[in-house]
Amino acid sequence: MKNLSMALICCMFIGLVQAQMLTPQQYIDTYKELAIKEMKRSGIPASITLAQGLLETECGNSILVKKSNNHFGIKCKSNWTGESVAHTDDAPNECFRKYATAEDSYKDHSDFLKNSSRYSNLFSLNPTDYKGWAYGLKSAGYATNPRYPVILITNIEKYNLQQYDSMSETDPMLFADATAPVISQKEETNAIIQPVSNEPAPVLAHKPGNKTKFNGLKAIFATKGTSLLALALGNDISLSKLLDFNDLKNDGLLKEDQIVYLEKKAKQGNRDFYISLQNESLRDVAQNNGVQLQSLVQFNNLTEHSNVHKGQKIYLRPIVSGATTATR
Repeated sequence: MKNLSMALICCMFIGLVQAQMLTPQQYIDTYKELAIKEMKRSGIPASITLAQGLLETECGNSILVKKSNNHFGIKCKSNWTGESVAHTDDAPNECFRKYATAEDSYKDHSDFLKNSSRYSNLFSLNPTDYKGWAYGLKSAGYATNPRYPVILITNIEKYNLQQYDSMSETDPMLFADATAPVISQKEETNAIIQPVSNEPAPVLAHKPGNKTKFNGLKAIFATKGTSLLALALGNDISLSKLLDFNDLKNDGLLKEDQIVYLEKKAKQGNRDFYISLQNESLRDVAQNNGVQLQSLVQFNNLTEHSNVHKGQKIYLRPIVSGATTATR
């Protein structure tokens, strides 16, 4: 009889827990207004914010969000002065930010992206380009999971989150100027709860064939197997110029999905340096930062064929007097 009573209590407890679990749609309905509000304030697509929230909080059901109102897995960082909680992520009892309300978490998430130089290029994208944002977040180091962009895009399209990106009332949204120099340089670590992967991050991607602005430059996203000659003809550019714009030596088919610039890249970046988050080529760094490859060769005393290792600092501007040279 005692065992039966305990079993009934357990069943009631399980049923109560299940009843309190939020579904994805319930999470969306609860927080979509916050995401739209932050989109109008910061320029971050509401679809991206909601998709990140869904993933990071397990639809509002994770242990971390329940004890901290932290919807985006943002760790304390050295500049955090607010409350915090200990939570095991990549290491035991790591420090995570704690918020009084979910609104505070959504606002801090926007500020976290806008105030970091590594995400500045995202704000030059079209505000409805959620695919560009998804891949851009991964390329900038927000997550280590190579499938992170695919997961965000899948959830956005499954739950039609892109519908909220157009809800900007009558006033245009204000976006950060990604071409403006970055005054403060802060190196931030990953803010996402994800398993570590050694796979290289995909290059910032958009809907294939869509012209866009990346690093303030005209560009187009092209998929693997696309003919460079076809891109040149289709965009009224000579093939030789297209190759030069993208630091390519030979015509042919693209070997991977990538951004293809339709005008000459800048001679220097919009920030002082870039910290590699995975092994990549120096040309990859040049493409992802909209900087001419030869400039990176000169700034860092490297060769065009140099490989960049995880954690390596690559200067995007001339090294000022007294600065250390890039590590190898």
